[in-house]
Amino acid sequence: MTFRGIRALSPDAAARAALFASLFAAQAGVIAVTPVLAELGGDLDVSTAVAGQLRTITGLTAAIVALTLRRVSGRVGLGRQLLAASVLLALGSLASAAAPSFALLALAQVPIGGAIGVFTTAAVLAAAEWFPAERRQAALSVALIGQPAAWIVGMPLVGAVGDQSWRFGLAFPFVAALVASLALLGRADDPPTSVPATSLRVAFSHPGVGRWLGAELLSNTAWAGTLVFSGALFVESYGVSSRAAGLALATGALGYVVGNRLARELRGERSSVQLPVLATALAVAVFSFGALRAFFAVSIVFLFFSAFLAGARTLVSSSYGLSFPADVRPAAMGSRAATMQFGYLGGSTLGGLALVIGGYTGLGLLLGALSLAAAAVLVLPLRRPARQTEAELGVSDRLGGCIA
Repeated sequence: MTFRGIRALSPDAAARAALFASLFAAQAGVIAVTPVLAELGGDLDVSTAVAGQLRTITGLTAAIVALTLRRVSGRVGLGRQLLAASVLLALGSLASAAAPSFALLALAQVPIGGAIGVFTTAAVLAAAEWFPAERRQAALSVALIGQPAAWIVGMPLVGAVGDQSWRFGLAFPFVAALVASLALLGRADDPPTSVPATSLRVAFSHPGVGRWLGAELLSNTAWAGTLVFSGALFVESYGVSSRAAGLALATGALGYVVGNRLARELRGERSSVQLPVLATALAVAVFSFGALRAFFAVSIVFLFFSAFLAGARTLVSSSYGLSFPADVRPAAMGSRAATMQFGYLGGSTLGGLALVIGGYTGLGLLLGALSLAAAAVLVLPLRRPARQTEAELGVSDRLGGCIA
């Protein structure tokens, strides 16, 4: 879409396009090395295992940036933060594609990780800042679809151009960053939020925040483990080609989009009830995906429904996070973005151990247990402080619902 075309959109449509493009670009930065990892390692004289640590660098950088981004929320508008992320992603992508050594390629992942941290935090916060409450859920849904869309578009595209050179594949985030910057130009003059952000300590003490973030870490670890090992499950369980496994993974991405779209109809004020239900259902789905491998088509169905539930859960959880007071949101959503990155690290590590010990059945047991633990964190009662007054209890219940 050209800049002139973006300007022709209504203000709401332009804002939704900007959020979609931001999370599309963030996911492009995450997945770019995946299809070309082996070729990259061979060309730069490192093993595939060592080359895989590039994702560790981007993940840790993204988590650190997401946790500290609240410090600039009162000085830099969200539109400008997202534009800066586009620039970082473009520069990091170009540096990655041109890197003459693995060390320089690893260094180029730092700006990419920084961009991912800003995108995944600021884009979700912008859904609350740019839209009134009655249109927030729909805007957030459109934004979150940017992530599976990047997977669907990026995986085959990077794989195709990567046949010529892995360097061409690493330029995919550069293109996504250019599109995002065009979509965000109209938000460059947005003022910073007028509500000062609280510290992480204060945010964690707010009713519901700590429990919600604990559940997010468990849920994101379970889902990341599913994504990391799903392709290998298809190949090793059924002997299918990488191309067939890729098509199966695209089916999973489609399930995520469908779940996201249908979750728009869920009522936001009931998020505290919906989240543990979705986490429990996801526990059953990911366990079945790992443990019940009768036929290739059956595993595709289990992956589709796992992704369907993950898409619905992500939208409902994001809506719940945006329901916190404006001063708490930056720290809460930044911490939530960090749980996504730590989830990838935990999902890869714990999933790998489970795979070594118990095969794919063991992996399914672990992923199901993590998701079930997330549901338990959300619903198990907490002992309230003895000195909390009756009035305080009423306020806490209204703010946190079942999760408070």
